[in-house]
Amino acid sequence: FTTRNVLLSIGRRGSPRKLNIPGETMEKVAYRLLEPEEILDKNIVVVGGGDSAVESALLLADNNRVTLSYRKDVFQRIKPKNNERINEAISRGIIDVRFNSNLEAIEKDEVIIAEGDGREKVRLKNDLVYILAGGEMPTQFLEKIGIKITKKFGDAVLKHQ
Repeated sequence: FTTRNVLLSIGRRGSPRKLNIPGETMEKVAYRLLEPEEILDKNIVVVGGGDSAVESALLLADNNRVTLSYRKDVFQRIKPKNNERINEAISRGIIDVRFNSNLEAIEKDEVIIAEGDGREKVRLKNDLVYILAGGEMPTQFLEKIGIKITKKFGDAVLKHQ
């Protein structure tokens, strides 16, 4: 095909963002949640602070023990209804939310979380880890192969040509 322009509609997620920590390639680590209703009686850590992480933690909390690890001190970009639901789950003790925390290592039966300034290390019994910390677009790769990238964040197309 010969064309003047190519539109790549790859979405916002891109490739899942990796944490680059020991144990991240273990089988018990996933980057998306499939069939949460089939996951029962597990110790689960969900990493992230966006809508996907919060919604996944809430779904998993129905039948499991869930810890949500988020690097910031407050949820900043989640939908109001998700904010309301997660705060209710926190107040009822349904989900253990660890603000100002970072997952440091994943081991066979545990995870290590650094809290606060990173000096305090907490070991948690663990069966599954869901890393829902956004994605990385393949911008660098595309530019490297000669594709000029025009980023349009939130622009509305008002007319078609």
